Amino acid sequence: MTMTNAGGRRRPPTIHDVAREAGVSRGTVSRVLNGGHYVSPAAQEAVNAAIRRTGYVVNRHARSLITGRSDSIGFLLTEPQERFFEDPNFNVLLRGCTQALAAHDIPLLLMLAGTEDERRRITRYITAGHVDGVLLVSSHSGDPVAEQLREAGVPLVACGKPIGMGSKVSYVAADDRDGARDMVKHLVSLGRRRIGMVTGPLDTPGGVERLAGYREVLAEAGIEADDRLIASGDYSRASGEAGTEQLLERAPDMDAVFVASDLMAQGALTALHKAGRRVPEDVSVGGFDDSTAAISATPALTTIRQPYDRISTEMVRVLLAQIGGEEPAAVILPTELVRRDST
Repeated sequence: MTMTNAGGRRRPPTIHDVAREAGVSRGTVSRVLNGGHYVSPAAQEAVNAAIRRTGYVVNRHARSLITGRSDSIGFLLTEPQERFFEDPNFNVLLRGCTQALAAHDIPLLLMLAGTEDERRRITRYITAGHVDGVLLVSSHSGDPVAEQLREAGVPLVACGKPIGMGSKVSYVAADDRDGARDMVKHLVSLGRRRIGMVTGPLDTPGGVERLAGYREVLAEAGIEADDRLIASGDYSRASGEAGTEQLLERAPDMDAVFVASDLMAQGALTALHKAGRRVPEDVSVGGFDDSTAAISATPALTTIRQPYDRISTEMVRVLLAQIGGEEPAAVILPTELVRRDST
């Protein structure tokens, strides 16, 4: 249906056009647009059909003046910009959250805050009411953003349990410790006994939990812990390579290495190749995430699959529930061992 003004030019349909097309009052249309409360099923269907026929689009600015909401959500990544483009996991999460919110007709705003100044500016922007809630990705201990947003009353859901915040903040996480346990058990089952690890950042929940799972399985298998077999990484490819080089120097008899992300594991493969070590004949390599980095590696990586589709969906569900008035919630999702050619 085409709407024209007095000059014959096309104009966008209005709520009045929808009401006239549906044969209901403007107030009924407004109630349908704001959740359908106190509207009969017949009237709701008539309004929805009229919206489809007229092509009416909600004026979000006008609605925000009435509801006090922005009708948008922030996706906040507290990492340097280059990490967003290097690490495939962030893109998968962003795409999943965007799709989950699209079902509710809510746009997602990407916010990158890798420096202290950027975090300060983004926090001011968020607390000024420009978004209704925040999906927080890659929170580090000591990073004040989560606490500042919580204190300001901003609905917030973190990807991974924020260290030191207990039940104060909603979060959705894969079971990092159990995933790490599955990987190290797999390496032990292959007869490996000098198993190294390149950890994630130990100021993040994933870094802490994956290291804990590694240590637990070694202890259960009666394998003596050796700090020379542990190197720190930051989830970047370069840190995986550097960490593996350190392990080879300190423990040249290493026969397996668990690397806390697939991207770092690609770096580990590079270091092993440079050192003349065959994978998996001399050294078995296990990653974590089951990202595109695992499939594109040579050889393809045995890894731990994180259910990113479910993580994205649950983060959006929990955040929308919190915006609707529910209390903070925690969701922990299972991981899965995926065997490929590197072990």
